[in-house]
Amino acid sequence: MSRKAFALAAAAIGTIVTAIPAVAQNEQFIPVLSYRTGAYAVNGVPWANGFVDYLNLVNERDGGINGVKIIYEECETGYATDKGVECYERLKGKGPTGAAFFNPLSTGITFALTDKTLADKIPIITMGYGRADSKNGAVFAWNYPLLGTYWSAADIALQHIAKEVGGEDKLKGKKIALVYHGSPYGKEPIPHLEQMAKKLGFELMQVEVTHPGVEQKSQWLLIRQNRPDYVLLWGWGVMNGTSIKEAAAVAYPRDKMIGVWWSGAEPDVTPAGDQSAGYKALMLQHGAGEYGVHADIKKNVGAKGKQLGKDDFGQVLYNRGMINSMLGVEAIRTAQAKFGNKPLTGEQVRWGLENLNLTAERIKELGMEGMLKPIKTSCADHEGARDGRVQQWDGKAWKVISDWYTARAPLTEPLVKSVSEKYAAEKKITARDCSKES
Repeated sequence: MSRKAFALAAAAIGTIVTAIPAVAQNEQFIPVLSYRTGAYAVNGVPWANGFVDYLNLVNERDGGINGVKIIYEECETGYATDKGVECYERLKGKGPTGAAFFNPLSTGITFALTDKTLADKIPIITMGYGRADSKNGAVFAWNYPLLGTYWSAADIALQHIAKEVGGEDKLKGKKIALVYHGSPYGKEPIPHLEQMAKKLGFELMQVEVTHPGVEQKSQWLLIRQNRPDYVLLWGWGVMNGTSIKEAAAVAYPRDKMIGVWWSGAEPDVTPAGDQSAGYKALMLQHGAGEYGVHADIKKNVGAKGKQLGKDDFGQVLYNRGMINSMLGVEAIRTAQAKFGNKPLTGEQVRWGLENLNLTAERIKELGMEGMLKPIKTSCADHEGARDGRVQQWDGKAWKVISDWYTARAPLTEPLVKSVSEKYAAEKKITARDCSKES
């Protein structure tokens, strides 16, 4: 290359470099893994709307997190594990300090990212889903199944069934069917249900439904033939509405069905119309409804034309996305108290997640009083809370029909310990000594 050609090439490169906008140094990047398309969009859209609306609220109302503006980018996964991993790899290094945390919004993606986040030092928040054994923070330092794992959910469901039949001893000889999505998500509750079946003497039927769940006739014929006393539904997206329709088709009583909290939102019951009346589902603490935080979103986000959630505003999954967003923001705020009011690395945000302490007073300040109970995490406990209630669809709206249940640690902890220790041995992970962590 001649000197003249080299000079022209160098000048061109210089032009390209200077054309790239500089990365703002006082911004915190939060990736948003979402699915607004595909078989699970009916549930993915309201969650993403609530998540993003809350991020915009913090920017518009508060000027960011202690002056640090939030920037975010959505990446469409379609609930597919391979696309979720692609989104992770594309977004993990964005912003001045990289991704603050990830919300996989899929147990399959969570399994795929668990080793990656360990190496990259980026925490993952799996609120109400993901690996149940990741409650053990001594082994899973980067996973945070906040508010409840699937083993906690299964235990709460069994407590409610026991209450309905007149006591736990009355479960002996009963038949309980688990109709589950044929994915890591659907299979998660099985270990706890199996151990409880042995302990209490009930028969556990396991009925798998193939992705995405639009064809279930053979499964519900099996239900009709075996006539279980209760059906636990572990579905997602179109599977849930289809299950309720098929239950009606074989005359299985909907009031004997109890869905996990991912099978208890408006899109799960409205497709089946009047056939859904009587159907029950767990609540991940919150339900539908508008609270103080919703008024803030209308005033600060909606009035400026930036609100995404409209038809789904205040619905169960919109509220869940909003709460999920809040927990991530509060983890950053907690970490700022230690590391300073500046953009933080994923490793620093992880400290905030592990030292999260949302009191009743703080929840009230956030405009979420009535939606959540206090949550406090630690090195040993990455779940932070394990409370839930049961709601029932009356044909028009969800109605809370139970008092609070708390998953029983003496029943779930041995399973958490054994499964997480097995994982640590397989991956050659040395468990942290939580007595020395702060």
